[in-house]
Amino acid sequence: MDEIQNRVTRCVGVEVTNSSLNAVCLDDSGSISATHSVEVDFRERSSTQVAAFIETLKGIFGQFDLVGVAVPGLVSRDAKSVAFSAHIPEHSGLDLAAEIAAATGVRAYVENDANAAAYGEYTLGAGRGSHNIFYATLGTGVGGAFIFEGEIWRGAAGFAGEFGYVPINSEGMRLEEVASSANIIRRTRSRFHQDNTSSLIDIDENLMTISDIVTAAIAEDDFAKLMLERTGNYVGTAVASVINLLNIERIIVGGEIMRAGTIVLDSITARARELSFSPSFASTVIAAGELGSNASAAGAALLAARAS
Repeated sequence: MDEIQNRVTRCVGVEVTNSSLNAVCLDDSGSISATHSVEVDFRERSSTQVAAFIETLKGIFGQFDLVGVAVPGLVSRDAKSVAFSAHIPEHSGLDLAAEIAAATGVRAYVENDANAAAYGEYTLGAGRGSHNIFYATLGTGVGGAFIFEGEIWRGAAGFAGEFGYVPINSEGMRLEEVASSANIIRRTRSRFHQDNTSSLIDIDENLMTISDIVTAAIAEDDFAKLMLERTGNYVGTAVASVINLLNIERIIVGGEIMRAGTIVLDSITARARELSFSPSFASTVIAAGELGSNASAAGAALLAARAS
């Protein structure tokens, strides 16, 4: 960690999503010193917006010559190009690092967003001091990443950590089908009119966001809490598989719904306890991420510094 921190002098990390660009600046101690975010304009190419955003960051953070970029999808082993992206299809097959360098003069290290978030939490957040962790992210998609002794474990072909594909019932339903933001909203809409006491009834159901549901749950809306607790049960089922197979030291869960705190986390933990081998569960800590929306960008910055 000390070696990495010594090499992080105004290193910047950027998380690319299908709705926003989120940046962090790390100071010379490796800590987050500043953040900046903008919404994505769907009328322009994503890669063009990423390059323009990085150029803008020079005026906000000061000059820098290295940026870590966290993206959804499968990233090539050379950390330069995106092999496949379901959520931002135009990135598939794109040498994003080359485009960024050509447009900004800044060297870029590209990493999968879940891997980056896992490394951020491992180094700066809820995983500090752990030897091995599994990180699960619940957002636009459902993803995951393993870190063993400070190294991202990528699997035989680089596809390890596809947490959203874990089956959670005998019919083969996958976790992403019920726990991604879009599917939580879908499930909420399907029961929307069964509880007309919910504050969510005041929101146009076609405009409802995951943030609306989380905010309502935090405000003690029983219906919103129920939907998030059920999501936690689904996630806990998948988490139990990780515990039973790996007896891993720490499991960290991040994403927008974790803003609801114990409403979700307690459901995850209770379900995982029910389905896990007891001695394995007893040696595993299940925790919410500490870096929130900065996890992926911070991890990307740290990984870029480490690779430079």
